[in-house]
Parts: sequence; structure tokens; C-alpha cells
Amino acid sequence: MEVFDPQVAYGAVDDKKAISLIELVRQGIEFEIFDKFASKSPFSTNEWSTYLHLSERTMQRYKTENRRFDSLQSEKIIEIALLYNKGIEVFGQAEKFNSWIETENLALGRIKPKMLLDNSFGINLILDELSRIEYGVLA
Repeated sequence: MEVFDPQVAYGAVDDKKAISLIELVRQGIEFEIFDKFASKSPFSTNEWSTYLHLSERTMQRYKTENRRFDSLQSEKIIEIALLYNKGIEVFGQAEKFNSWIETENLALGRIKPKMLLDNSFGINLILDELSRIEYGVLA
């Protein structure tokens, strides 16, 4: 079960259709769509503002005005959503993945995986770790 289903929100879009994702990033994600995903994620508004490099006040303004995020923020939202869906796929349940992402991880330098979501390098590290878990390669 995907938490963020771009197909429902934006037509036939998934992680295998890069051109559709590029268009989605260029259009910008509406706050309402982001909010549906964010409310199902384990991350607080403060954490989301950190990941998106926005102040909480700006996030509130986006919500009030139902604004679209710019392309950089939209790309980050999609990256995190795809990572989150992959995590649920690997762990089998959102609750198990939520627990993993909130727990210090030896393979990631004894930090919580969620602390790496503010940049693409961190997201890629988490994806690599999820792949190792998926294939039974433990550090």
C-alpha cells in the first residue's frame, strides 16, 4: 500500500515514469496533496520544514493559500514519498518502517535515518540501506 499515490493525485505517474515525475516537479505540488501525504508520514511539521528548507511560518502560509511548492521543494517531497513507499515495501508495514526510520542506525553512523532526509545524498544512503535490508545484506 503506497502512502503517496501520485497516480491518484496527478494521473498516471509513478517512479518508473521519469518524464511524468519531471513534469510534476516542474508544475509544483499543491499543498493540499502534500498535506495528505505528510499527515500519513511519521514526520512533524517542524521536520518537514527542515527537509524542505522552509520555515514553519512559510509552511502555514502555503497551507492557508493552498500554494504550490517550487520545483526544488516538489522534487524533495517526491523523493521522500518514493523512499517512504520503498520503506513500506521492504518492511511490509508502515508502522515497522516508521519505527526503523526513527531508530539510531549503526550502518548510518548511529544516527536516525530520518535525520538524513534534508538532502539527496542522505536520501540515497537510506535507499541503499533499504536495498541491503531487502536483499538480506546486513552491515
